[in-house]
Amino acid sequence: MDEIERRVREQVAALRTPGVEIVACDPALADTAAFCAAYGYGLEDSANTIVVIAKSDPPRYAACVVLASTRLDVNRAVRHRFGTRRASFAPAELTAELTGMAIGGVTPLGLPEDLPLWIDARVLTRERIVVGGGSRAAKVVGPPDLLLELPGAEVVEELALPTPVGHG
Repeated sequence: MDEIERRVREQVAALRTPGVEIVACDPALADTAAFCAAYGYGLEDSANTIVVIAKSDPPRYAACVVLASTRLDVNRAVRHRFGTRRASFAPAELTAELTGMAIGGVTPLGLPEDLPLWIDARVLTRERIVVGGGSRAAKVVGPPDLLLELPGAEVVEELALPTPVGHG
């Protein structure tokens, strides 16, 4: 078990929110749409954790959790939260460097405590959510309230935008 997987498992075990479980998955099916199709979860119940960067001096970072059926509003909401003119998605290599996690396994659990965690309010409206498990071989499933227990967690209205019908 690697360091990230150990941290995620420890954080799941320490949660007060009941009903949280770690679900194993085929690493080849870790991307959200493939995972949902293969394992019978709804895209509307899946949440992606996306690292963003404020293009400031020095650069600043945050992790954002949004439903897979929405898209992160980097151009308006993220820029506004950072208070900068420019913000973007962090490249996969930078995400891995900051979190220790590969795309497809990034989770809000086990993140560095100094990394702000912004959660789109829509995520909390779901009965249950599926988030990354820290590696491409696992997901964490449970009530969305589990996110509110995480260090630096902050709920943000309209952090994401609805995905137009036919896209996703």
